[in-house]
Amino acid sequence: MKIAVCVKQVPASQDAKMDPERGTLIRDGAVATNPYDLFAVEAALRIREQTGGEVTAFSMGPQSAEKTLRDAIAMGADHGVLISDRAFAGADVLATSYTLSQALAAKGPFDLIVFGRQTTDGDTAQVGPAVAVHLGRPYLCWIQELIGCSEEEIRVRCSGSRGDLECGIRPPCVICVDKGIGQPRIPALKAKLAAKKAPLECLSAADLPDQDPMHYGLEGSATRVEKIYPPYRGEKGFRLQGSMEENADRVSRWLSLAANGEYEGIRWEESM
Repeated sequence: MKIAVCVKQVPASQDAKMDPERGTLIRDGAVATNPYDLFAVEAALRIREQTGGEVTAFSMGPQSAEKTLRDAIAMGADHGVLISDRAFAGADVLATSYTLSQALAAKGPFDLIVFGRQTTDGDTAQVGPAVAVHLGRPYLCWIQELIGCSEEEIRVRCSGSRGDLECGIRPPCVICVDKGIGQPRIPALKAKLAAKKAPLECLSAADLPDQDPMHYGLEGSATRVEKIYPPYRGEKGFRLQGSMEENADRVSRWLSLAANGEYEGIRWEESM
């Protein structure tokens, strides 16, 4: 089975800074592999152990993202592909998922594409499903356990809002795994040293099937960060007095006023 796993480089601390002009994350400084992606690599390797084949790790980012690929190779991935070009900078979920889908199409086709649940910098949990849609593949998310894997079907346990579900999905497909699939393996020193010397392939915008620059980076993004500011910390809260129906009416009226920007019309003293 030909397996791809997508990994990302994220800030290594909570002190990441934003570019106030572009509304994008400044990725200089301490970085690390997204923790959820380590579970994705582990899942890909376990599936390879059951089905055979090879695992190729993909990462979109600056040259420093090579470290993330080498971490995946040290764990056991066979190949690493860096997707890097200034044209990709500032991409939101839409542009990022499209860029990844183009890179996967350029190096594929793949029988299985594996993502972690989400990243610790964006927290959208949307890139994996979006890539599946771009490629026209079925997908499953919130996977907590790999039950059985073959070239014909992958059976998993997914968590849902009403409990867990046992599901089956047929390749070619996309899956997004959570921490329940098992502890990621720790590479041996020999594997880490070998990963440092492993050759990596680099894809730029010129290597992708779609050459329209309006589909990548900031130009290809459907969203923009207009303003960055610390959360508002208002006055001390208060306890609503009265019946449930009366309090529901108060809150409904306040929300309607706030939605219209009529904050001056809200009489908080009514609740005292």
